[in-house]
Amino acid sequence: MVSSSHEALHRIFQKDPALLTRALQGVLGIPFPEPREFAAMNVDLTEIEPVERRVDTLLRAETDDGAYLLVVESQSDIDKRKRGSWPYYLSYLHEKYHCEPVLIVITQSHATARWAAEPIHLGVRGCPSLTVRPFVLGPDNVPVIVDDREAERDVPLAVLSAMTHGKGPQAAVILESLANALRTIDPDSAAVFVQFVDSCLADRQAQQMWRDLMTAIQYFWRHPLAEQVRDEGREEGKEEGREEGREVGRAEGWSAAILRTLQRRQIDVPDGVRDRILASTDLDELGTWLDRSQQVTDATDLFGDDC
Repeated sequence: MVSSSHEALHRIFQKDPALLTRALQGVLGIPFPEPREFAAMNVDLTEIEPVERRVDTLLRAETDDGAYLLVVESQSDIDKRKRGSWPYYLSYLHEKYHCEPVLIVITQSHATARWAAEPIHLGVRGCPSLTVRPFVLGPDNVPVIVDDREAERDVPLAVLSAMTHGKGPQAAVILESLANALRTIDPDSAAVFVQFVDSCLADRQAQQMWRDLMTAIQYFWRHPLAEQVRDEGREEGKEEGREEGREVGRAEGWSAAILRTLQRRQIDVPDGVRDRILASTDLDELGTWLDRSQQVTDATDLFGDDC
């Protein structure tokens, strides 16, 4: 299970290495050649001396122009030590593998992105012997994907968009578009992406919205993060007046998610509507209501024409 935004931000490129090429070409405008294949590599750059050095993700891309080593560094904050370690990584990899290394830094922070993009000059001031120019993916250049069809065309890029912009003013529409797009890909891949996004949502409200959206995707419940969501659903169910001590199952967790969504959207829920939601044990029915809870303006519209 992905445990942090740092891990998720670089592991997404392990999940879909081709996304890295699309980001270099489409987001950064770099004429990177189209790879024929990718291979994951050992991220340990430790030498014989007891100095441990590791990159976050290291991929080898085979292209018609030769092999490239793609070094991905996830950076949450400014870390001045990287101004020394990044040139080392590139020099070491070039000498060891005789391939051209490419440094890509990914961050959720505007300030960190600006800092990371600054060239690193080593040598005489104004006439350096070595200059390193990191390529940076961050909130200033990763596209904001809010359209369902655009998200479906490139789901991994939509995931990266949600991971990068998940705490901004457009978080809600970004997450809703991605949730719809995840239904169009295989369940196992989607469940991995779900965890990546969840790990990157620092804003509590955005994270809760994401978990409410994901409650409607049944395969999500096979994965570790679902246990946490179920636990929260149980607590919410108790707060909504259910008998204390009662064992709460998946259906009741979904009921709680529907009520949380309506509450977040500031939609009044009459007692009759609340009772009907809490009484339902039909997962298909609850899934439909959860989808509608993202759109309705009146709580009674959850039930469509069968009210």
